[in-house]
Amino acid sequence: MRAYAFLLTALAALAARLREDDPERGDVPGWVMITVMTAALVLAILVPFRAAIVQAVSNALESVTSAQ
Repeated sequence: MRAYAFLLTALAALAARLREDDPERGDVPGWVMITVMTAALVLAILVPFRAAIVQAVSNALESVTSAQ
């Protein structure tokens, strides 16, 4: 009986959320745009500085593994 009441409450909350225009819900296209812009920014930084980034990571890994 307790599980039935929980299920009814959960379904009622879901139905209410789907019916209403919830201001806390967020803007999915905005999040997609932020994600795409972040990826573009990472590529814009990575492309010209790739050799320097690879060298820095290699040096860091060498210093950690040779410290033993």
